Amino acid sequence: MTKNQTQAGYIDRLNRVDDYVFAHLEDEISFDRLAEIACLSPYHWSRIYSAMRGETIVATVRRLRLQRAADRLANSSADIKHIGERAGYGSTETFGRAFKDAFNMSPAAYREAGSHAAFSNANSAADGDGFPVTLVTLSERRCAGIDHTGSYMEIDHAMGRLYSELAVRQAVPDAPEMIGVFFDDPDLGPEEALRSRACLPVAEGVAIDAPMVETNLRGGLYARLSYTGPYADMRGAYRWLLGTWLPGSGHEPDDAPIFEAYLNDPRVVPQNQLRTDIHLPLRGAP
Repeated sequence: MTKNQTQAGYIDRLNRVDDYVFAHLEDEISFDRLAEIACLSPYHWSRIYSAMRGETIVATVRRLRLQRAADRLANSSADIKHIGERAGYGSTETFGRAFKDAFNMSPAAYREAGSHAAFSNANSAADGDGFPVTLVTLSERRCAGIDHTGSYMEIDHAMGRLYSELAVRQAVPDAPEMIGVFFDDPDLGPEEALRSRACLPVAEGVAIDAPMVETNLRGGLYARLSYTGPYADMRGAYRWLLGTWLPGSGHEPDDAPIFEAYLNDPRVVPQNQLRTDIHLPLRGAP
């Protein structure tokens, strides 16, 4: 077996672990079971995971569970105790401590005054100047992509798979840019049917084959909203951008999807310091 085949085998094993974790986030996750799924020794698999994924499996599960909890706090009226239980915490106190470590505020404070609240207030006040939007003209970019269906909060599952596919092909750029393209309105239709795509710009010479799909990001004029904060709060940013900024801007949206460019790494950056550029395609100058 060649070195590349061996690497591909390890990546495939850890992809199966990722699939299981995303499918069982609200269940009790046995690390011995994950070792079985990875077909690796219980003595070594978690170290291999940490080395190849850049964070421990414990950190991955905790990050994903708290990210989902933040989405429920920001975008639903579910009881905080119930949200904590669904995130795997046996008491409101332990959930509160873990959430504050990740988001720098308690669950109750986050629900009341997270960045989603600032966008909501700006929407209510029809404040079209409350957040930084710049007009930019971008060149068309060729990307490799992996499709995702389901909650937009879980597009990082497709991101991980895309990165793995490119790594096997030794085609990861020196400075990879992770991009999410979103095709549906999350306020319409069931969450499990939402369509999105994880993308990464690649050179012309890179072959894009299954399960990847070739995607050309439209060139032209965009409104770029520079957003800092948890991914869970971005629904409020979209509502402000489309419901307040756009009607007062003098621009018309173009017939192309919005995309997000992720500027730092959620594995190493606190949730409230995550930086994302949201790009709304526009028709030519008014």
